[in-house]
Amino acid sequence: MKTIRTSGLATIAATLIAAPVAAQTELTMYYPIAVGGALTDVVDGIVAKFEEEHPDIDVNAIYSGNYDDTRVRALSAIASGEPAQLAVMFSIDAYDLIEQERIVPFEDIEGVDEEWLDSFYPALMANSEIEGKTWGIPFQRSTIVAYYNKDMFREAGLDPENPPETWDEMVSMGKALTDEDTWGLMIPSTGYPYWMFQALAIQNGKELMSADGLETYFDDPAVIETLEFWKSLSAEHGIMPAGTVEWGTLRQAFLEGQAAMMWHSTGNLTAVKDAASFDFGVAELPANERPGSPTGGGNFYIFADTTDEERAAALELIKFMTAPEQAAEWSIATGYMGVSPAAYETEALQAYTSEFPPALVARNQLENAVAEFSTFETARVRDGLNNAIQAALTDAKPAAEALEEAQAAAERLLEDYR
Repeated sequence: MKTIRTSGLATIAATLIAAPVAAQTELTMYYPIAVGGALTDVVDGIVAKFEEEHPDIDVNAIYSGNYDDTRVRALSAIASGEPAQLAVMFSIDAYDLIEQERIVPFEDIEGVDEEWLDSFYPALMANSEIEGKTWGIPFQRSTIVAYYNKDMFREAGLDPENPPETWDEMVSMGKALTDEDTWGLMIPSTGYPYWMFQALAIQNGKELMSADGLETYFDDPAVIETLEFWKSLSAEHGIMPAGTVEWGTLRQAFLEGQAAMMWHSTGNLTAVKDAASFDFGVAELPANERPGSPTGGGNFYIFADTTDEERAAALELIKFMTAPEQAAEWSIATGYMGVSPAAYETEALQAYTSEFPPALVARNQLENAVAEFSTFETARVRDGLNNAIQAALTDAKPAAEALEEAQAAAERLLEDYR
């Protein structure tokens, strides 16, 4: 007969009772809601799954408007002593955030390895890799794509399976599609005019900035020619409204039949799919000297004013949200890209893209994509370019004069960083 050592069991029990419960780590995440769709519900669902798998981490997601609003609110919270450990902010904010010492490189966080950093599409990492370090992880990412009304193509005698592949084709098809009720094409020139302009400039064979964020090329002849071409779409060819085209209302204008073709973020894809009462297509942007689009959207950043414990928890959340399964769910629900090749290998996204091939267009366009426009003093340099674009499109100034002024202003802003 075995003797039960009650004293030993009591000691074990006492030890278990006395063992401290793992401390709860609280994360505040600022998140931009900038493009159509019920994004808050999607993000809330992913966060809820994360918290279920990580009961020791509590996430407070603060939905903070567009990208600029999010940057201002997050940095203001930090400055006033309110908690903020991570945020999704513009991928192009990286230079300014580094200069202000607001964020930490991911290589400096325990648990980050090269294999994980290399798992994302290189084109989506281009805005993150600065001075040998990785400062952001892609999540809400996009390229510009061309949406077009296939029914209108048929009515105009155009092949609905062959959207324009060149600028010349875009103009000729735009003329065939334009009538008293419908514009052949709309490219938005408010909200993010620099983004659309960068796409056109790339297609015309010229980048707007250097890879190190220290130079801009606004007054280059090819860039001036690009803005003159954009203006000509209304002034000469008559396929687009004169003046500015509103970013925020363009999707609805397309859905209401006011435009046969529009350029917009792939982040609108699911919203267009759900609302369109007509057959529509999605295509890569047309080429002139070359095809191409800038990438766009947001990256995860971890703020510098955080503890090691908070950084570890923030990293766990970022890894979870960008993992293939969640990235696939996010892409299906919104139209934004899955941020890694592995996302497109998931059963869910393979089934969805097989049923709805337009969901692959933005991803396929990464082959010809470049980093979104970003420099030191990004916001001020970008504002100068935006003002120049709108001045030319509204006939306030000739394209050359407007861009030369924007270049001179950029030179002054960037001089101290060189």
